[in-house]
Amino acid sequence: MAPHGAPRVLPLALFLAAVAAVSWARGPPGTLSPGQGCSALGRCCPGRDPTCAAPGPPRCFCDQACSSVRDCCADYTRACPAVSCVVAEWSGWSRCAKPCQISYRVRRRHVLQEPRNGGAPCPHLEEQAGCVEYRSHQGVECQQSLFPALITTGSYGKERRKRGVPKEQEIRGYCVQFRLGPIPGSCRQARAPHAQWMKYLTQGHTVCVRCEWPAQDARSQRCHGDGRAGGNQLLLWQAAGHPRCRGTWERLGQLPRCSCPEVHSLVFI
Repeated sequence: MAPHGAPRVLPLALFLAAVAAVSWARGPPGTLSPGQGCSALGRCCPGRDPTCAAPGPPRCFCDQACSSVRDCCADYTRACPAVSCVVAEWSGWSRCAKPCQISYRVRRRHVLQEPRNGGAPCPHLEEQAGCVEYRSHQGVECQQSLFPALITTGSYGKERRKRGVPKEQEIRGYCVQFRLGPIPGSCRQARAPHAQWMKYLTQGHTVCVRCEWPAQDARSQRCHGDGRAGGNQLLLWQAAGHPRCRGTWERLGQLPRCSCPEVHSLVFI
């Protein structure tokens, strides 16, 4: 005599066999039938786009938001690969926007490849840095003194030399050593790459500041705010392009050449 409940076993077995047959016909998990998926749709859409759907069953999507919603088609990553933004190298720095006063210079870069399908976004495309030009755009020397002494990283002086500084003017340069006074916290808050030199300004440290053409006055051959020879003097300085980064320093003396570490090598502008 058959055990109690045996008549129900056969229909259940037949049902499971039918399900397995259907699953086998559809293929392994993730397999798409002809006409399904993003490849068949031929579209990869930005953001969330309800119209960017491939026919089912089951209905699936080929838009950028499908990854977070988890309704992407099985072939989304293959048919719509992520493409990150690609930018060109930085251009050279421009001239100062306004001569004969504290101003700014600009460098730019452009997009070579726009991001797609959730790729990394584009970084910023423009940077500004403080600067001063002592001649007008017509070549006339500025009749204006600047206060306090304006300084920036020594690498700016290297850039100026590339612009064809007369050899005799380069020889006339000199170096002044200063001991830094209290440094305001605003000097450490600048995030731009060209402003990172300010985070190395530390009270009590000695810095070397190069005075060179064209920051030198045409008559005195000196840079504004460098102090006078003889006797220690307490003077004011300001980081070019960052008016809140300013303070005092003590003049220690003048040297023919600067010998400080690179992070403590500055230039008058």
